[in-house]
Amino acid sequence: MPDASQHTGPPRHVYNVLFLCTGNSARSIFAEAIMNRELSGKFAAFSAGSHPKGAVNPHALRLLQELGFDTSSLRSKSWNEFAGPGVPLLDFVFTVCDNAAGEACPVWPGQPMTAHWGIPDPAAATGTTAEIGVAFKEAFRMLHRRISAFAALPIGSLDRMSLQHQLREIGRDEGSASPRPSAA
Repeated sequence: MPDASQHTGPPRHVYNVLFLCTGNSARSIFAEAIMNRELSGKFAAFSAGSHPKGAVNPHALRLLQELGFDTSSLRSKSWNEFAGPGVPLLDFVFTVCDNAAGEACPVWPGQPMTAHWGIPDPAAATGTTAEIGVAFKEAFRMLHRRISAFAALPIGSLDRMSLQHQLREIGRDEGSASPRPSAA
């Protein structure tokens, strides 16, 4: 029986995924944290913003810590960090807020597939601390659901057009900040 440490098949491909939002303080941070903890080895996730806040939202940090995530490496950063030479080649880029989806993005190395997965902004929530906490938990839940649907796709066996269609459909899942087009 072969030793499990001796891998004889082709090298395993790790897909690089960038999650974008305007401020890179909550939604894109959640997506990066979820994917890196739960899908490590298959995906390497990053997050960035077109106009980063410079700090991760304290409600987002608190929720991630309560859920047992390591938050030590999470930071709010500019999408320019992923557009220059020497950066990881991106396989996928997902916008998770409507503002970032409408902005002119840099040219991403690797010609990644893109999709918009709009999620309501929990940082815009008002009310009591508990009500604001619910908004953050709901954003986390929606992102977790979409990332799980994405991870379940047979990425290697879908042609580019079919995969692009599937990525867009995930973004139309319940809770999308963007209305689903009506069938007229």
